[in-house]
Amino acid sequence: MPQIIAEGKTFEVATGTNLRKALLAQDIDLFNEGSKALNCHGNGLCGACVVRVEGEVSKPTILEKIWMFLPTHSSHQERRLACKVNVSGDVSVTKFDGFFGSGDTSIWTPDDKVTVPVPSI
Repeated sequence: MPQIIAEGKTFEVATGTNLRKALLAQDIDLFNEGSKALNCHGNGLCGACVVRVEGEVSKPTILEKIWMFLPTHSSHQERRLACKVNVSGDVSVTKFDGFFGSGDTSIWTPDDKVTVPVPSI
């Protein structure tokens, strides 16, 4: 069974499990600031569940590609809408700051260590 590593937790899920549902079932918060008020409940309409996913997952849907083309997310093409990701193998998940998770500083990482970007000199 695939393993998900997120916010310092490691847990197993069945192949094909929806990433958003799996994270929420483990009490892992996907919503930054007031974005929970816009929560579309996994329909891919709000963009609030954006995360970086590394590992074996489903390919991006057309809807997801459209979301990631929008200015809010366009500089982070490697990120995904958790509600549109199905897990097919082991994955690690990172959540970033910003209203829609479009920032550059991680809020939580797979091992739950917050990373802060080093300022350029």
